[in-house]
Amino acid sequence: MNAVSLSLVLTGVLLNAVAQLLLKAGTNAIGHFEFHWQNAFPVGIKLAMHPAILAGMTCYAISLVVWIMALSRVPVSIAYPMLSIGYLINALAAWAWLNEPLGAQKLLGIGFIVLGVWLIARS
Repeated sequence: MNAVSLSLVLTGVLLNAVAQLLLKAGTNAIGHFEFHWQNAFPVGIKLAMHPAILAGMTCYAISLVVWIMALSRVPVSIAYPMLSIGYLINALAAWAWLNEPLGAQKLLGIGFIVLGVWLIARS
């Protein structure tokens, strides 16, 4: 994989991870809600107007374009497993930014995922 291809894959992964974190930050700010026919529209508007939710959706849209560019250069059997790097990014960022727990068992699991991605990338 050349530098441009790797950059596109990693940018797509990073944007996807940031999108998840922004959506979570937005839902944390809004609080628990449930969709019912009676409140689907008000809750939908509240979600659609929240800055973090909007930023997360924007990151997803950009990541889709970047990911399509990456897939035009990299076999999907190599590119898709790279999305697993997002687990590491999200776990660390959620721990630092959202105060989510990050225990030894979770870190060990993420380590196995990173090892697997490394092995695939070497092939």
